[in-house]
Amino acid sequence: MAEKKLTFEQSLKKLEEASEKLKSQETSLEDAIKNYEEGLKAYKECSKILEEAQQKVEVLTK
Repeated sequence: MAEKKLTFEQSLKKLEEASEKLKSQETSLEDAIKNYEEGLKAYKECSKILEEAQQKVEVLTK
């Protein structure tokens, strides 16, 4: 089953949540690695969405 695509705002929220969890001094190494991976995934999704939006803007302004 395909995973539902998140909006930019949802991906950004996941990135912010992962960042906050990483800042916690009570996070174990395993949890920190998991949070880092989740944050990286959310960052890549945000970047992809922004890149797609930029391409659309470029097409529209030509």
